[in-house]
Amino acid sequence: MDFTFTEEQQAAVEAARAVFADVTPDGVPSPALTPGAVADDFDRPLWAKLAGSDLLGLVLAEEHGGAGLDAIALCLVLREAGRVLARVPLLEHCAAAMAVQAHGSPELAAALLPAAGRGTLVLTAAAHGRSGHDPAELAVTARLDGGEWILEGTQTAVPWAQNADWIAVPAHTGEGEAVLAFVPRTAEGLALAEQVSTSGERLAELALDGVRVERTHLIDNPEAWERLRLLLATGTCALALGLGEAVLGMTSQYTGKREQFGFPVATFQAVAVQAADRYIDLRAMEVTLWQAAWRLDAATGGAGGPLPSPGDVAVAKIWASEGVRRVVQTAQHLHGGFGADTDYPLHRYHAWAKQLELQLGPAAAHEEALGDLLAAHPLA
Repeated sequence: MDFTFTEEQQAAVEAARAVFADVTPDGVPSPALTPGAVADDFDRPLWAKLAGSDLLGLVLAEEHGGAGLDAIALCLVLREAGRVLARVPLLEHCAAAMAVQAHGSPELAAALLPAAGRGTLVLTAAAHGRSGHDPAELAVTARLDGGEWILEGTQTAVPWAQNADWIAVPAHTGEGEAVLAFVPRTAEGLALAEQVSTSGERLAELALDGVRVERTHLIDNPEAWERLRLLLATGTCALALGLGEAVLGMTSQYTGKREQFGFPVATFQAVAVQAADRYIDLRAMEVTLWQAAWRLDAATGGAGGPLPSPGDVAVAKIWASEGVRRVVQTAQHLHGGFGADTDYPLHRYHAWAKQLELQLGPAAAHEEALGDLLAAHPLA
C-alpha cells in the first residue's frame, strides 16, 4: 500500500503552511475572559491570503477557476489550519462548494462557484439540526409551491452564519427525501439569533419562516446532503488532528524546559508515558482520518470496503473526539497551573478542542451510528 501524498497534495500543504505561518492563536480576546463572541467577524485578512494562494478554490474544477483536487487535499490544508486555530470558515466554505459542484444545477454553480473560489463570496452550512442531536435534515421542511421551494424550520449552531453570503440548509420534503437548499443570508423570512461556541466564535440559530428558494438553488439529490455531512465530519477530524499535534508539540517543549529536582520533567517516566500515549492517540486519529477521506474520494470510483464510507467517517470521528480530548487534558496536566494561564495559548486550544470534540456529534453518537451500520452490513 502506498500512503504517499501526490505532488499536488504536498504543494497544497506547503502553500497552506506559508499562509498560516504568521497566524497566532491569541489574535483575538481570550474566550475565557470574553462574555460573548471573541470577534464580530472571521479573520478577513487571512481569508484574503487563502484566496490569493488559490486555496479557497482547491477542490473546485478548473472550469470554475479551481485546482481540481480532492477531499484528502482539503483535509491536509485543514490540518494546518487546526495547528494555529485559524479563524476562517474554510471547512464549511469548501465543503458546500463541493456539494454545489457535484450535484448543483449549472445555474447554481455559475452563481456561486467562481466567486467562492476567489473568496469574494463566502459559504457556510447548517449541519446540527434543531438541537444538535437529531438529523439536521429533519429540522426543516421543504415544499414545492409553483416554481419555488418554501422552507420552514430551525437550524442551530450554524458557524459563521452572520458573515457568510450563502448558507447550505438541509431539509426534508415530507416523503423521506433529504434535499439541500442554498439560501442567501439576506433572504426574506430568514432570521439569525446570536449564539457563541465553546471556542468563543460566533454561531447562529437560523429560523426559516416561509423562506422562498428558487428551484435551481435547491438540490433534490439525497446524496448531496449525505456527502456534505460526511465531508464536514471528516474535515472536523482534520482540524482536531492539527490542533492535537500543535498541543503535543507545546507540551514537549514545556516539559523539556521545566525542571524538577534538577532534571527536565520530560525525563520522568510518568511524564514520558503520558506523552507517548497521546502520541499514539494522534497516530490513530491520523490513520483513521486518511482512511475516511480516501473513502469519500474513492466512493465515486467504485472502491469499496467492508462497510459503506459513513462507517469510516464514524470511526475517524470517534477517534478524533476521544483523542483530541485526551491530548488537551494531558497537556493541561503536564503544564500544571501554567496551562490555565490566559496569557499562554494552551487554554485556547483546550476550548477549541472541546468544540471540535462535540461538533457534528460526540464519540457516543458516532459509535451508535457505527453500530447501526454493522447491524445492517454484517462483516463476513
